[in-house]
This record gives sequence, structure tokens and C-alpha cells, in this order.
Amino acid sequence: MIVLKATQEKVLGALQSVSGIVERRHTLPVLANVLIRKTGPQIELTTSDLEIQVRTTADLGGDGGNFATTVGARKLIDILRSMPTDQTVTLTANQNKLTLQGGKSRFTLQTLPSDDFPLVQEAADFGPMFSVPQKTLKLLVNQVHFAMAVHDIRYYLNGILFVAEGKNLTLVATDGHRLALAQATLDTEIPKQEVILPRKTVLELQRLLKDEDTPIEMRFAGNQAKFSFSGMEFVTKLVEGKFPDYNRVIPKNHKNSVTLGRAPLLASLQRAAILTSEKFKGVRVNLEPGSLRIASSNAEQEEAKEELEIDYAGDSIEIGFNVTYLIDAMLNMSQEMVKLELQDTNSSVLITVPEQAGFKYVVMPMRI
Repeated sequence: MIVLKATQEKVLGALQSVSGIVERRHTLPVLANVLIRKTGPQIELTTSDLEIQVRTTADLGGDGGNFATTVGARKLIDILRSMPTDQTVTLTANQNKLTLQGGKSRFTLQTLPSDDFPLVQEAADFGPMFSVPQKTLKLLVNQVHFAMAVHDIRYYLNGILFVAEGKNLTLVATDGHRLALAQATLDTEIPKQEVILPRKTVLELQRLLKDEDTPIEMRFAGNQAKFSFSGMEFVTKLVEGKFPDYNRVIPKNHKNSVTLGRAPLLASLQRAAILTSEKFKGVRVNLEPGSLRIASSNAEQEEAKEELEIDYAGDSIEIGFNVTYLIDAMLNMSQEMVKLELQDTNSSVLITVPEQAGFKYVVMPMRI
């Protein structure tokens, strides 16, 4: 049976959209495979790592009729990548093997039964569906993802908090030293739903979301989230646990504020970072009327000093920060201007963007 017959570009595109979560090494061999399920002209490709399941439907030609099998996802992709994009490729099923042909190339691949593939059991208690344009969600994720913790024992920090309430969708990430928050407006009002998406899910969504206005539909359950967009269906387990109260972390009424160019500030921070030590990424920031100075030093007694002219008439403040936390924020913004709000040497700084009310980034100070 001819399972599919289409151009290399089309087949590879469909496979790549589902293969991001496939691990090369797995205790369960079938999880290295992609589940291929054919119903008439439609072909359904599904991958899973037991926590996340990604599925896409495509029209890739081939014979009619029903058929299902699983085959090594990475091998299939590597073979397809090595072929010309405009070449027509054919995938033929014969007993427990699949043969991939393109031009005069021919590859025979071993399969595993489709019944062995562990599909994720979908939750029965999904809340109401809501949607935003894909590019809106992509922007929100890009604005907060860098503040997620990595392998923290407080497992609820290794992901992003999604809060949908009324007409607002809020994304929050924190690693305990800094916190990023971004908001967007929904089309419809919905009752409050709050979930923590795992780190791997967040990175996969970042990879798959497109910069376009087509909507992404979202539904949350007690232990699962489901996303539907661009002919794809994405189901993921959630992180259990209580996310910190982010509203308490965001400073209110800081009396000193300065608005300055993001690019010059980023360049100064990056230069000062060169002379920080690998373990200790601290920089001293001095804010005085008319100027912002950044200084760093290391164990070899080397020093870096930067100065920016600013429009500021508030208190003189000297405060220390982990320079990486400041650079991360600047790199993940595209706006021209940023606003820094400070209270004193011991209080965290609030970074906002004048033209985007929904974004807030908080960095705790560091003793230097």
C-alpha cells in the first residue's frame, strides 16, 4: 500500500512540526517513533513523550483506505532532509516494514505496531475554550520564557504560569531572583483558569507558533492543557503545585524612575559583563541626576566602567544586580525605550516598556 506520495518539502514539513518532542533515547522504544494513521486521503502524524502529545493532519496523497503503523521519526526526517526539496517521495507499506523512495534512492525502515503507541488519555474536565492570535501568544511567551527556572527543586518554577480571567490572559515566569509578566486581551470573558505549563511545553510552543493572526485555541483542565492551531493539536500534562503570588512581588509606587534607550543600555551592560567573573555576574549601577553609571570588576582586579547620559532628577541610588538578568530582558524586547523604576539600594527594580502596558519585569538586587 502507498501510504503517501508528495514532495519532499511537504512531507518533511508535516513531520518536523510533530517531531520536536521526540527524544533520541527513551526507555520505551516506540516513543522514538511517529505514529502514522491513514484514513482515506488524510494522514495523521502523532508523537508523544508520555507528558506531551503533538498531532497534525495533512493531505499527502497515496492510496485510499485505512492504515496505521509507527516508524523512527528522526531517521525518517534525516533521510528526507538529504533529498532535494522538489523531489516526489513515496512511502510504501509492506508487512512490518516501510520503504521510502525518492528518485533512485530507496530506504527500507523497520516499524513497530501502532497498537503499541501510548496515546495520551485526554482529560474529561476541560474548561471553556478561549483563543488569541498565534503571534500574540508567541510574543507573550517570548517576553517571559527567559525568566523560567531550569531544574529547580521548586518544580512549579520550571515552567510558565498561564492565568485566563475575564478578558485577560496573563503569562508569568520566575526563578526566584527575577520575574517576568506579560498580558494580552481576550475576545470573550471567561471564568478564572490558572495552570502551570512545563518548560518543555513552553519551548515547543515557541518553536511551533507562527507570526500570524490565525487563532490558537486553548483549553485547560485540572492536569492538562490543550492547544489547537494551524491544523495541529497539542496536549500536555501540567506542572502541579502552587505558583508564588506574583502580584506581591511586583513593586508599586517606586518614587524614582528613568526612561532611556534600550539599545544603548544593552550595549553598556554587555560591555560591563565582559569583566565579571564566571561565577559572580554582579554589576554596580549608580543612578544620579543626569547620569547612569555601570561598573564591574573581577578577581584579577580588572575593571569596566560605563556611563550613559539620562534625563533623571531623582535620588542618588547605588544598587547591585546580576548583569545576566538585565541583559536577558533587553535581548527579549524589541521596543526602543525602557523604563526603570527604583526605590532604594535594597529594593528590586521594576522594568517596563512605555508603549506596552502589559509587560513587567522585576529583578531582585544583589549584594556586591
